[in-house]
Amino acid sequence: MLSVAIALVVVVATFGTYEYYESGQASGGTTLVVYTYSSLFNGNCGAGAANLSMLLGEFEQAHGVHVELVCPTGNLVSALQTPADYGLPAADLVMGLDEVTAPEAESLNLLAPYSPPDLATIPPWLVSELSPGYGVVPYEYGFLAVDYTPGFWNETDGAVANATMPEFVDNSTWATQFVTENPVYDITGEEFLAWQVEYYETVLHQSWQGFWTKFFAETHPNPATDWSTAFGEFGTPAGENQLVVSYATDPAYALANGGAGTLNSTVSWWNGTAYGWRTIYGVGVVQGSRHVTLARELEDWILSGTFQSYLPENEWEYPANDTVALPAVFSAAIDPATVVALNNATTPSELATNLTADNGWLETWQALAGNGG
Repeated sequence: MLSVAIALVVVVATFGTYEYYESGQASGGTTLVVYTYSSLFNGNCGAGAANLSMLLGEFEQAHGVHVELVCPTGNLVSALQTPADYGLPAADLVMGLDEVTAPEAESLNLLAPYSPPDLATIPPWLVSELSPGYGVVPYEYGFLAVDYTPGFWNETDGAVANATMPEFVDNSTWATQFVTENPVYDITGEEFLAWQVEYYETVLHQSWQGFWTKFFAETHPNPATDWSTAFGEFGTPAGENQLVVSYATDPAYALANGGAGTLNSTVSWWNGTAYGWRTIYGVGVVQGSRHVTLARELEDWILSGTFQSYLPENEWEYPANDTVALPAVFSAAIDPATVVALNNATTPSELATNLTADNGWLETWQALAGNGG
């Protein structure tokens, strides 16, 4: 979902909304409200996303309903908790909770668990890593990665392609090139923090704080506020900012858009094994929905082969439905089957606690950032 200006989870100044109305529907018909992220299918909260419009339009026509996409300011959990504070209509369905935010939403009893028929097409490990209780069900997934420029590959004689996590900060030349996102404000940054912590603790069996102590000791800008800002800095000016936290499907996007070889990605290696962080995005029925049956039917549609087949080249992620074939350009991406997912080091609920608890990962990171500044 998040890749090279295609699918970035961002916050917007005010919430966006986009509605799909099929011709012939009565203006007073039922409206199904879906909270999601602004860049779904590369649209402005759905506006201008032709494939998304077509897919949701088919659902509307079949069910005689209006679908209203709402893209809240801030994160989806906060919006689900207090929609009135954001001036939002109450949601029936939420699309875009991930492996970090889904456990939080579940702990707050914001979701109504549902086991859809197409669950049989989704790998069980994907479900268990996101929401074992089916509060949300995966619709797409991928891996974080560190993108590097062709120039940096040459400068390191290709060593960057199989780098360990410590190498990104142990070498000051690398560290000054490394652009990351602030985990306090950005989901990509938060996921990278989880990846980095689990790598140090479960692979190296070392304290994770040393990575950031070295990172903040280098004379480079503070972490970017979000992925869009970070990626905008990537490779600019020439010869600088040649490493950025991004997504493992970036090379596939580049190949599809005439830029083969301009984007290269790696994960974090150790003793010949690739370790990474799997990003998973789910869809779920909201607790208290006025239209539970319709919300479940829309979830079914999102998980169907028809809808899922549009995800790879619109969201630039892997469809959760494992019966869906991938386009040929995905051969340029890191094969997810070759990466050991560090998500398995903790349960979803433990991950949420580790990140947000007092003196947890986020608070500790902030303290390290302050000491480094």
